[in-house]
Amino acid sequence: MFVVIGGTGKTGRRVAERLRARGEDVRVASRSTAPRFDWQDPSTWAAALAGAQAAYVTYHPDLAFPGVPELVEEFCATARTAGVRRVVLLSGRGEEGAVASEEAVQRSGLEWTVVRCNWFSQNFSESFFLGPVRAGVLSIPAGEAVEPFVDADDIADVATAALTRPGHAGRVHELSGPRLLGFDDVARELSGATGRQVRYEPVTRAEYVAELQREGLPGDFADLFTLILDGRNASVTDGVERVLGRAPKDFSAYAREAAASGVWNPVPAGVPVG
Repeated sequence: MFVVIGGTGKTGRRVAERLRARGEDVRVASRSTAPRFDWQDPSTWAAALAGAQAAYVTYHPDLAFPGVPELVEEFCATARTAGVRRVVLLSGRGEEGAVASEEAVQRSGLEWTVVRCNWFSQNFSESFFLGPVRAGVLSIPAGEAVEPFVDADDIADVATAALTRPGHAGRVHELSGPRLLGFDDVARELSGATGRQVRYEPVTRAEYVAELQREGLPGDFADLFTLILDGRNASVTDGVERVLGRAPKDFSAYAREAAASGVWNPVPAGVPVG
């Protein structure tokens, strides 16, 4: 049996779907499932892991946040006791803070694979930038930074391969999309896909922290964005192609598919857009 920690999230949901399509026994574990899994409540972990031989592990809001490596180390000990043998960990590309969590998995005695990713394309349609895209304005302290946005479907395909196929133990897969885009480029892509103007407006860190607080999100995201958008991820990788034998999905294809789903359609007045 496979357990998917964070199985209702962007990548976890997709991994669970792929495993089920293969006919695998899958348990989705999150704060809203039964049995419940809550990273902040270790007493929930053993029941969620019981009977599983492999786990896909994601941490919300981000693996690089303070205190997370200790939680991951404790989780791995619980997983070993529960009989889990293989763990695939979703990590952040270029995030020094996430490396300590990776190392906790690597020294756990479990068979491990790390899947490192940079900015998800789906952040614009399934996460904190859904509302701004609908509103037509992307405000972020990114300056002229460029990113090789990676598609969540590609991440899920790689993670599923690491969970179900031999040859991935002890490996770190770094994933990216096929090309670099600035946020002006993203705005143009989104404008073309939606048929409505979406513009990029750079803001200061302080302005962005204030916006995060209004949205009820951790202010630490501002520091994380500043960190990972300093150029460290301004290169493409061949991780998707090496694992899957095909090119990663381009942002243009993602934007067309998301627009066709209706996720960015205008929201009636009075309805929250986030």
